[in-house]
Amino acid sequence: MNGHWRKPLSTTALVGAGALILWPIAGATFALATAAVALAVLLAHHLYNLSAFHRWLLAPRLENLPTGSGLWEQLFSYLARMMRRQAQIEAQLQEALTRFQKAGAALPEAVVILDNDHRIDWCNPKAETYFGLDLDRDRDQQVTYLIRQPTFVEYLRRSDYSLPLNLRVTPAGMTGEAILSIQMVPYGDSETLLLGRDITRWERLETTRRDFVANVSHELRTPLTVLNGFVETLSDMERPDPEMTRRSLLLMSQQCLRMNRLVEDLLTLSRLESSVAPLREETVNVPELVQNLYQDALSLSNGRHEIHLKLTVRSLIRANADEVRSAFGNLVSNAIRYTPEGGKIELHWDMRGDEGMFSVADTGIGIEAHHIDRLTERFYRVDRSRSRETGGTGLGLAIVKHVLSRHQAHLEIVSHPGEGSVFSAVFPAERMEPPAAVAKAPRTGRTASA
Repeated sequence: MNGHWRKPLSTTALVGAGALILWPIAGATFALATAAVALAVLLAHHLYNLSAFHRWLLAPRLENLPTGSGLWEQLFSYLARMMRRQAQIEAQLQEALTRFQKAGAALPEAVVILDNDHRIDWCNPKAETYFGLDLDRDRDQQVTYLIRQPTFVEYLRRSDYSLPLNLRVTPAGMTGEAILSIQMVPYGDSETLLLGRDITRWERLETTRRDFVANVSHELRTPLTVLNGFVETLSDMERPDPEMTRRSLLLMSQQCLRMNRLVEDLLTLSRLESSVAPLREETVNVPELVQNLYQDALSLSNGRHEIHLKLTVRSLIRANADEVRSAFGNLVSNAIRYTPEGGKIELHWDMRGDEGMFSVADTGIGIEAHHIDRLTERFYRVDRSRSRETGGTGLGLAIVKHVLSRHQAHLEIVSHPGEGSVFSAVFPAERMEPPAAVAKAPRTGRTASA
């Protein structure tokens, strides 16, 4: 028999046995009266504890659980143990839920939990940013009321989640659009996870890759077409004209050199972009480097420009000499290519406060303001026909940008159409070093002309 029934039945049996014993001694009336009083006391005890139990049920908390007596003490003790176990389980569940919410909040992707009617149960901060949601405000709202783009609504309607959906959104507190890859993941009985991953950077990289392939193909097609045309022409001639042959070979040589420069610049740019090795640094004698570039500029100009060299200071920098020479050389060659014959070009090494600044100023064609921010993009050209005439590859300023970035430096461009341009490579103070002990005293305003 169940232990909870044994004690009350035993008590009732004892009352009955006592009444039977009193019956022959004190008479039936007294025995029955005594038994009735005992049963009434027992009933009052149960009614009192039952009333306390009822009051407790109206506000069931562990701290106000009655203590009871007898059988009720055991019952209340059992309830106390059960409530403590329940509190422990709830605490564990709450801790697990808190960990889940913290993990979800830390995810770089947007996460929204939807019920079977596509109502919002929960979302993390990234989802609030990307979709303009507010968990406290939008809980239990239909997600299509808040994300109203037709492509997303159709995506939910079709319920075919085998492929992700790319969605353009305007994140809260951010400038510009972002591209999200939306993926719906059903789970449980009928719930769904809405995941959104920011693929803006990858989309831009893919666009850059496509443009890059198209531009390289275009740049190589032109010289290859020229080479192929001259080869076919020379092959079809029974008696080649010496003058035409000489001119054809000269033009073919120029196109080969153009392709070679393009390949060299591509390899240089690829090395700069993919380099993960630490920068190999040394002390670069910038005045000497600029003097060498000045001589190269004279040779490249071949007397078509008036070129000046101005060394205001003899400060040195801590950098990679080959990369710095490549960057400075590109600035100089660009100035020569885009400055009409008879124009002026000045190479200048100076200090601007604590910063070192190498500048190339020219009186060339100049650049309109809306082009300046894009000049360091690969193959970006203000005037493509002009670039083809000068033999530029369209990669020079991209190389300059990457070299300077690797040295914590930056490129400044000041230009006005018809008035010329000034390109300045500015190095931070931590890259600067004083002149070597053997260096000559600074010569301010030194100028040389072609």
